[in-house]
Amino acid sequence: MNPPLVVGNWKMNGGQKASLELVRKISNQLRKHPTPAQVALAPPFTALSALKKIAEKARIDLAAQNCDWHDSGAFTGEISSAMLQEIGCDLVIIGHSERRHIFCESDDAIAQKIAAVIRHGMRPILCVGETIDERKGDQTSAVIMRQLDSALKGIAEDAIDKVEIAYEPVWAIGTGLNATAEQIRETHAQIRKFLISRFDKTKGEHVRILYGGSVKPDNAETIARIESVNGVLVGGASLMADSFLEIIRAFSVK
Repeated sequence: MNPPLVVGNWKMNGGQKASLELVRKISNQLRKHPTPAQVALAPPFTALSALKKIAEKARIDLAAQNCDWHDSGAFTGEISSAMLQEIGCDLVIIGHSERRHIFCESDDAIAQKIAAVIRHGMRPILCVGETIDERKGDQTSAVIMRQLDSALKGIAEDAIDKVEIAYEPVWAIGTGLNATAEQIRETHAQIRKFLISRFDKTKGEHVRILYGGSVKPDNAETIARIESVNGVLVGGASLMADSFLEIIRAFSVK
């Protein structure tokens, strides 16, 4: 298994100046206190190029928050995987719940984006997760299996090791609610079972499964101790250097 992956998703926060200040604080500390964890930052599109050189010096990977599946064309307002690859992105977040539920991205669109990211040599972070109504209706497994099946249907067996999976219960994102250790463990086990069944035991066990959903310094150690968790996708807490670094430290001893 690869080292734990800790990703900071800044969402639509911070221009170039604020983003540069934040990445400098994080990178300075990581250079002083290296971590065995793999760290990635996903700033707004406008800050990607500016952050690249600073992030590289601290061995921080660069992630985009989304992409279009077309390589080029008359798609006003879109950004392609080819453009992200040229900037130097290492990863791309695909299918985040905010993209699915606010911007109505379909399972089919997500599948095409996954394929495009892999085609251009980057690693997609595929987000899956259920709403509170789906959780209460005992539909968690069915929803996540559908999302996985659709997103990975076109992935060749030798390409699955290029994919990261992030389980993010929609009801725990930005709400202050937290999934219990048992809920996380159970859902990650279901995802792992799907991967082994769809691909094979070796490849299925190699894929990292991250957890995302109100990850903060005060619950990071608990999440890190869950054996089935291979990292985290962090939202609001990644916008402050001290809190994000504390989360990284929680996964540095995993």
